[in-house]
Amino acid sequence: MTISEDLAWRGLIKDKTFEDINWLNEPRTFYLGIDAASSDSLTVGNLAVLILAGRLIRAGWKGILLAGGATSLIGDPGGKEEERQLISREEIKRNVEGIKSQIEKVLTGIPHELLNNLDWTQDYKYLDFLRDIGKLYSMTELMQRDFVAERIGEGGRGISYAEFSYSLLQGYDFWWLFKNKGVVLQIGASDQWGNMLSGVPLIRKKENAQVQAFSMPLVINKLTGRKFGKSEEGAVWLEATKTTPFQFYQFWINISDADVEEYLKVFSMLVKEEIENTMNEFRQNPAARQAQKVLAYEVTKIVHGQDQAEKQRHTTEVLFSGEGISELDESKLATVREEFPNQKVPANSSIIEALTSTNLAQSNSEARRLLESGAIYINGQQINRENFEPGDFQNGRLLMRRGKAFKDSALIELI
Repeated sequence: MTISEDLAWRGLIKDKTFEDINWLNEPRTFYLGIDAASSDSLTVGNLAVLILAGRLIRAGWKGILLAGGATSLIGDPGGKEEERQLISREEIKRNVEGIKSQIEKVLTGIPHELLNNLDWTQDYKYLDFLRDIGKLYSMTELMQRDFVAERIGEGGRGISYAEFSYSLLQGYDFWWLFKNKGVVLQIGASDQWGNMLSGVPLIRKKENAQVQAFSMPLVINKLTGRKFGKSEEGAVWLEATKTTPFQFYQFWINISDADVEEYLKVFSMLVKEEIENTMNEFRQNPAARQAQKVLAYEVTKIVHGQDQAEKQRHTTEVLFSGEGISELDESKLATVREEFPNQKVPANSSIIEALTSTNLAQSNSEARRLLESGAIYINGQQINRENFEPGDFQNGRLLMRRGKAFKDSALIELI
């Protein structure tokens, strides 16, 4: 399968400046720019286009990943209803370093060049920029960009000259990379399409050369209609100190049946045959959630490495069944203690007290109701008594769960 066929099968081609997708089958040099104005970490929403970059590189393209140390000083207006708050140069520098580290991790073993556009922008004099770059842009064209029209149209909140000029900076990046690195293609998510178009006419006018751009669709949660990467608690980060590997794995294992096939295509490096086999197995027994298990493992492997993927898979399997809680070594047990409420109790102590102390129940009366209704499980087994028994503990510990939701669990250990 050619790279164009693969990308089309995965649903990864939305907007493009070239007519025939077979243009992608002749490897050259592309770049992907990443904003650093929001955080020192990327989210799973950013991950899709990073993996897209990896696919192109594996198909023979040379990839340049651009951390926007310069453009982040202005702030990307795309997809924003109001003006961004400027952050300090020092904070942007920290953000760039954090994002660079994550790019390197996601693209481990995939050759690429990592650059910062501040290196060629910071000494460019303003008057020179206006004469060399600004003179070649039509105000009519710029005013028609979606993010400008939305901000200055009826009900819009306006846009500053700085954010209005953002696309000129992005166009300049493309021109600089074309001249100095031979870049002929820019990729990105579809919410960046207006900015991505900035370099194409600039290079045509300055160099009498044709370059291209293409975007992938934004990934949308089908159940919520929200832009992918947001959970009820907020963003799902690639940085382990913001979203732990365990939480990261759980995010993917809880993906809905409606979304899982699309996400396997977008977020895993599995080939078509592997994905189709996974989905065939899934359809035969959806309750086993095999597709979600494969997805969680594959994406965790990309972001946190194979060792963490193996660890989180094993920990999840043991905890979900509850039957193998005694098998957890101290490292995996430490993960459980970090992620779940935990309590040390004497033998034959009260289950009701354990439920309230771990917040699985808000009161003694609620705890009794849960027990009477069969909503409490110990090591995967439904119980309705009010006290622990010695046989409940495996190697001095047990897993107590409220209802069917895996997240509503607590680790109980003997004193």
